[in-house]
Amino acid sequence: MSTMDQTPRSRFSVIDIVKTPLVVAVALIVFLLFLGEYLSPGFASGQQILRLLIVAALMGIVAAGQNLVILGGREGIDLSVGGVVSLAAIIAGNLMAGENSGIVLAIVGCLAAGALVGLINGIGVTLLRIPPLVMTLGMLGVLQGLLVVIRNGIPSGRAAPGLSQFVTQPFLLGLPGIIWLWIVIGICMAFLLGRTMIGYRIYAIGSNEQAAFMAGMPVKTTRILLFVLSGMFAAVAGICLLGYSGSSFANVGEQYMLPSIIAVVFGGTPLSGGKGGYTGTMAGAILLTVLQSILTTINIDESGRQMVFGATLLLLMLFYGRGKALRA
Repeated sequence: MSTMDQTPRSRFSVIDIVKTPLVVAVALIVFLLFLGEYLSPGFASGQQILRLLIVAALMGIVAAGQNLVILGGREGIDLSVGGVVSLAAIIAGNLMAGENSGIVLAIVGCLAAGALVGLINGIGVTLLRIPPLVMTLGMLGVLQGLLVVIRNGIPSGRAAPGLSQFVTQPFLLGLPGIIWLWIVIGICMAFLLGRTMIGYRIYAIGSNEQAAFMAGMPVKTTRILLFVLSGMFAAVAGICLLGYSGSSFANVGEQYMLPSIIAVVFGGTPLSGGKGGYTGTMAGAILLTVLQSILTTINIDESGRQMVFGATLLLLMLFYGRGKALRA
């Protein structure tokens, strides 16, 4: 009797584990690595995986802010992150001008710029009641226009040698500094979302904004904070991207807008908000990086990769049912 009672429960628990987005993402990462190795021997070598992790860290840092905004609910989404990444890369390159002495000033300036953009987005969404999609898309247009006017598509500024070494060279246990930075961000995000009052408020607001407001939670202040943090994370990614590439273009950050959203959704956070976390998003960033590398290996150009990413996002929306499946 007891055995019969326990068997279905065990079966369902295994099924639930298999359906967990994090498990699915990890399984797909392993599959894609084997596929890449089959298509191009050496794809899954240690050095190649390390390079993939560096690229994934850039995307994952952008996705950290995107994750927070989406968790906050109300169809929250930040389409301006690509513009902030580009802006931060250009600001950092010009403040550093290839000198280590300018790193601190560049970091402060970029974080301030990212926070300002996020603050404007947050005010527009909360106080002016502009839909997040419209507000952040408009901000992206403003930033793109500003960068084109300032630099006209010409590479601007140079990364400091110390920054380039931090991003690309072994720092501790054979891993570059950017990977350790991403690990620290992951730990901080887990602590923020799971152990702090701000984290509880984010989930409560994302699940039911009206109930959170009736409970006395500072809904507007919290949502503004989420957009500010999104801008700051994008700025950090912009600084690291400068260290990875050495210089920056006006549109260098555009490649992170759509993938950062896909990484969040693939990691188990529905666009409806209120549920999910950053650990899955980290796995999603790695998955998309491996996928992008495979698409490059088989000679699919940038437009083709964007089509694949767009189709992937649509499929994820169908699979997760805009959060219903995850909320069940």
